[in-house]
Formats: sequence, C-alpha cells, structure tokens
Amino acid sequence: MTISDGLARAFDAVASRERDVLEAYTPGASASMPDVAVPQTQVKTLDPLSVAAPNDAYFLIEGAGGRRLLTRDGGFAVRGGELVDRQGRAVLGFNAASSTLAPLRAEPADVALGFTDGVSVEPDGSVTYERRAIDPKSGAFVTQRGVLGRIALARFAAGTKLQNLDSSHAFAGTAVPHIGRPQDGNFGPLQPFSRASSGIDLDTGLERLQEAYLSLDAIRVAQRAQDGTQKTAMDLLK
Repeated sequence: MTISDGLARAFDAVASRERDVLEAYTPGASASMPDVAVPQTQVKTLDPLSVAAPNDAYFLIEGAGGRRLLTRDGGFAVRGGELVDRQGRAVLGFNAASSTLAPLRAEPADVALGFTDGVSVEPDGSVTYERRAIDPKSGAFVTQRGVLGRIALARFAAGTKLQNLDSSHAFAGTAVPHIGRPQDGNFGPLQPFSRASSGIDLDTGLERLQEAYLSLDAIRVAQRAQDGTQKTAMDLLK
C-alpha cells in the first residue's frame, strides 16, 4: 500500500500534536502548533541559578560548531566553573572588561578551591559567587565578591520568525538580533529564583491530539477502501 499525501500529512499532524503534549511541562518550550500556544509565565523555584528573562528576550547559548542558540529556559548550572544550560552547553555573556560575547567562566584557582559551589544570578545578569581569603595584615578571613560576568540577552524585531532546533531552543537564521545586558536601559531585569513556563496549553493540546488521531483513522479507512476498489478493478481487468 502506498501512502497518500493526505495520510502523510495526518501522520505529521499527529507527531506534532504528540510533541506539544509531551513538552507541555518543559520550561521555555514553545508550541509547534499555534492553536495550543499560550503566553509563558514565570514559575518560582528555589534554585539560585534559575532565572526568567524579560518577556521579549532570549538567552544566548553556544551550540555545536559555535552556532548561537536562543532559549527562554533560564535553568542554568555551573560545571567546572562554567555557566551552562540544562544540556551542558555554555551560556554566553560579557566578561567585566569585554564587549565580546563569550562563555562565562570563573578563574581556575577559584574553581580548584571550591569557591564556585555557591554561584547565584542577580537581576542585572551578574553571575556571582563568594571568594574566601585571608587578610595578610590581620590574618582574618574575608569574603570577596567574585563575578563570572553578565548574562547576555537577545531581542528581535516584531514578527521575526525563528527556526526551531527543539521545543525550547531556536536559532536566528539570517535575522539580526539586538544583543545587550539585563537592566542596561534596553532590556528589563532578570527574575532570579524563577523559570519560564512552557508556552503550551496541555488541555487544548490533548483535545487537538485526539482530533488528530480521529482524522488519521478516518483517512486510513478511506485509503484502505480506495485501495480495495483499485484492487478489485485490476482483478476484473485480468
């Protein structure tokens, strides 16, 4: 049996509907089907490395081959002194004296001494930790503020169509973003101890998935009937 264009489209629709349902609780996920899309909200968390970006902004992630990826998911971690996303890819930002985007990393000595175990993110995007040292004059322990850098944000012109890599990551293609820092006058602040919810309505997604399955079944029945008619016609011609 050959697969008709209508049946192929029905299979694709079911796959897209299933994806939306499965990703309904993935932070920062966007819907592949527009009729189940909802505005993302901020979900509170106790994680000091989780932040929510302003509504119109994306975080920048270093993908394979150095390609810049975009995400609304601000669930970060520190591995080996480097700020990374939940897939282990480097989060891009600006170091103290540089205007060039780069991964945010702590000093190797601070990593070796375990100072980066208590990293947190501030509303202006600063990724900070406490560096403990001994005052050479008094011999007393002092605490210094260490900074990996400031997380970068990207924004696009209204109506810009991004190309999805997965449910929560995209890339810009030929679109040129405006890149800056939180609270720099162009971008609002980050919301610490928060993450963006998915932009997918689960209830609507389940309804649309059921409809897609029913449509697929109807098309398969119709195609079987058509194939049966064609076989009968061919048999009569023999």
